[in-house]
Amino acid sequence: MLRTIDWTIMIVYFVFVLGIGAVLKRYVKTSTDFFLAGRSIPAWVAGLAFLSANLGAQEVIGMGASGAKYGIATSHFYWIGAIPAMVFVGVFMMPFYYGSRARSVPEYLRLRFDEKTRGLNAVSFAVMTLFSSGISMYAMAKLIQILHIFDAPFAWMGLPQAWIFHFSLVISALVVLGYILLGGLTSAIYNEVVQFFLIVAGFLPLVYLGLRNVGGWHGLKATLDPSYTHSWMGMSSAHTNRLGVEWFGLTMGLGFVLSFGYWCTDFLVIQRAMAANSMNSARCTPLIAAFPKMLFPFLVILPGLIAIALPTQNLTGLAGTHATAAVQGEGLVPAKMDAAGQPIRDKDGAVQLDYDLATPNMLLHYFPTGILGLGLTALLASFMSGMAGNVTAFNTVWTYDIYQSYINKTASDEHYLWMGRMATVFGIALSVAAAYMATRFNNIMDMLQLVFAFVNAPLFATFLLGMFWKRATGNGAFFGLLGGTLAAAAHHGLTLPAGSVPGIKGGFLGLVLHRYASEMAQNFWTAIFAWTTCFVLTVMISLVTTPRPDEQLLGLVYSLTPKLKEQGLKWYQQPSTLAGVVLTAALILNWIFW
Repeated sequence: MLRTIDWTIMIVYFVFVLGIGAVLKRYVKTSTDFFLAGRSIPAWVAGLAFLSANLGAQEVIGMGASGAKYGIATSHFYWIGAIPAMVFVGVFMMPFYYGSRARSVPEYLRLRFDEKTRGLNAVSFAVMTLFSSGISMYAMAKLIQILHIFDAPFAWMGLPQAWIFHFSLVISALVVLGYILLGGLTSAIYNEVVQFFLIVAGFLPLVYLGLRNVGGWHGLKATLDPSYTHSWMGMSSAHTNRLGVEWFGLTMGLGFVLSFGYWCTDFLVIQRAMAANSMNSARCTPLIAAFPKMLFPFLVILPGLIAIALPTQNLTGLAGTHATAAVQGEGLVPAKMDAAGQPIRDKDGAVQLDYDLATPNMLLHYFPTGILGLGLTALLASFMSGMAGNVTAFNTVWTYDIYQSYINKTASDEHYLWMGRMATVFGIALSVAAAYMATRFNNIMDMLQLVFAFVNAPLFATFLLGMFWKRATGNGAFFGLLGGTLAAAAHHGLTLPAGSVPGIKGGFLGLVLHRYASEMAQNFWTAIFAWTTCFVLTVMISLVTTPRPDEQLLGLVYSLTPKLKEQGLKWYQQPSTLAGVVLTAALILNWIFW
């Protein structure tokens, strides 16, 4: 039960984030101020914002859910699925983004290839950000619902309790809308830094209390099956590990395609680095972010592992489920319930667990009054961070790469600033619609990685060839990108995860050619098919079309870009040195949890 102190902490947080937007509003005078923060952000602030933009509900709730569902193997999303790509984008790709003075990732594609390639990516990226923002909204509304915050007012007004979820979506949307409209990207970035520290402060006590309760890491290992506590165990076959994917699908699908596709091409995070105050700061931004990133499994995955390891108990009062759900659940993870209050079962009759409730139930189980308010505020902060990050990326791409390019090319800067604010409004409205699609999954990370497989996976092939092969042409890039996206759709439409029925999870083409052991395994292979198709098509079409002359590619292709020198900088300011330290640390962590 929330007490006055818990409410006070949460209310102070909401007032504070809106206050930051109000204070920064006076500095937002041009479209560059609104969309790129005037390129004035210090490296350490940009680095924390780079990390926090990815630290939304998808990570805090999704990684906890994946920890409960897949075990410590979820750490692969960090140590092979993030760190190498973050190093690559800092050392190799930021010079192209920042040096070209492109205002967005699609605009870089226009400079490197042509207008139609930019247009295709702008539309697909805009759709992706709406889905991603919708997932954050869904997670936040679900949290508000299970806390029964609005139960009493709704009962007093005679409104159905089922409406609480819909009302919560609107509330979360309005708060994010408020501080982005006021302060633009600058407001979002500084709020993301605050949210980063809040998330750490809120989750450190949770991990400490949970580990102490189960006897530390050794006690957790003794309680759980070994498949939960070894990250590489059973990776020789898709049927001998919890992820349901073999080592090639993991390293190629996640470690290469999805990872590099996200961190190297997703404007959501690239936008934070492009807001840095210098080229060196922009290059250091993802490297600075990599240090805390590699430690986040201990904050966000461990709660899920602990939740599944605890004795199954009556979860009424935690997740607000019926007492019978506790029998069907496992640990603190209840069964996923339908509108009638009955457990949802897959096509084989097995009860589906609601893994997204693992972390919220941990907070309610362990945190007393006061600390509970801090923990819940940390969750709310993560939702705000994820929603705001996607919305600021959406309004930039919509305004510069769609509206200015195809609808109104000659308007004033003041008009584009107005359009950016309007894009924030309708972007959030569309995100609310996407939130309802997330209700079909029992782990929001499964849905998120599916979206990345469609958008980021083929895009990474386009960028890889565009930046490192000057022979790549605009026609090759466009048709390769289009073909890769269609290949993702075809693969998804012809496959299904175990226990699923045709629909949003796949098999929608009417013929199921293969069943994967898990949703995540299907996502990895969807990404592999998308990347490979895009890569091959781009190469084949480029070889039979005319490339652009070298003088038009200066600063856009690696071989035609002056190499940056790092003399005169201290070791911690040198991207190459930071990259070596980060990669070494990631290898050590992989070895420890082998």
